Amino acid sequence: MFHKPNASPTETNSIPPGAVIGILGGGQLGRMLAIAGRRMGYGIHVFDPDSNAPARGLADCFVCAGFEDLAAVRSFASAVNLVVYEFENIPRAALEEAALVTLVRPRPEVLHICQNREREKVFLRSRGIPCAPFRVVDSAAALATALGEIGTPAVLKTADFGYDGKGQVKIGAGDDLPAVWAALGAPRGVLEAWISHRCELSVVVARGVGGDCVAFPPAENIHRNHILDLSIVPGRFSADVSREASRLACRVAEELGLTGLLAVEFFLCDNGDLIVNELAPRPHNSGHFTFDACVTSQFEQHLRAACGYALGSPQLLSPVVMWNLLGDVPWNPDWSRVFQDPGAKLHLYGKAQARPGRKMGHVCLLAPGIDEALARIETLRQTLNSPVS
Repeated sequence: MFHKPNASPTETNSIPPGAVIGILGGGQLGRMLAIAGRRMGYGIHVFDPDSNAPARGLADCFVCAGFEDLAAVRSFASAVNLVVYEFENIPRAALEEAALVTLVRPRPEVLHICQNREREKVFLRSRGIPCAPFRVVDSAAALATALGEIGTPAVLKTADFGYDGKGQVKIGAGDDLPAVWAALGAPRGVLEAWISHRCELSVVVARGVGGDCVAFPPAENIHRNHILDLSIVPGRFSADVSREASRLACRVAEELGLTGLLAVEFFLCDNGDLIVNELAPRPHNSGHFTFDACVTSQFEQHLRAACGYALGSPQLLSPVVMWNLLGDVPWNPDWSRVFQDPGAKLHLYGKAQARPGRKMGHVCLLAPGIDEALARIETLRQTLNSPVS
């Protein structure tokens, strides 16, 4: 059993293997963080309201409590050397409570910005980072005024708690705006101009304690029903686009004063410009390819940065396509069909119940080239979705 050393950590010293890392959130990202942490020699504590959280089986200590239970959060944090988090929908108060007794990375202020679309967009605009034109609205009347300024088509999004296409609706000319506002079901929203784009891409960057910043290769992302389906690396865009996306992502991390990992999602516009769409200060679905195809995974990189060590190489070792496995198809399929492909790497998250749209796992397909990887992924898709004979 790992125990928290008596020495109190500071903002500058490193946290060595043998220390204890606490993870707020026990979903698949927490699970993969725990795998990386265990490989690096750290003890792992996990805090999650779900008693069946995927990361539970990898934890030395698992605390089942709500994030609103600040006494439980403080007790959890007091037993670890460092707190990290795996998703954005954690109350800022929980992180601030943890920060009273141990290090929290990225710091609570970073999460506060990134977990709310209004604050995120205002931050980007204030730093001169390209993002879609937007207006903040709080009523149907304000929506009508903003739409007159933004134009149609546009996208209305909730300010809080939106991901995988949830909490947003496209608005066209002539739509019933009072009905649209009522359907949003939120007190505040962000109206964004509709961005015509060639593709969506993302860059995962890590920024260390000393300000060094390292970017993983940009991923081209393809969505189905607003949920990430495929991440393609290298992406099918120019080297100039890759360099600019990496530069902008590192700039965002620097502006945030980040220590840890940040995913920056972009639109590549029809005119070749890059527009920042969303930020996530934690490991990201589109970075799962790094587990199998890079010298350093995003999960190890996050812990190296957060623990105060030098960052690892983000070098891509092989072209790769990551395919999300959702709970939409009959579960469990015949996994031997995946293993028949020697370049396929299967990751299952240990979730007990499958349901439509739920991320149950992913496959990374490594191949000599992207066209071949895509073809083999499509073969796997058709094979897994067909009935077991």
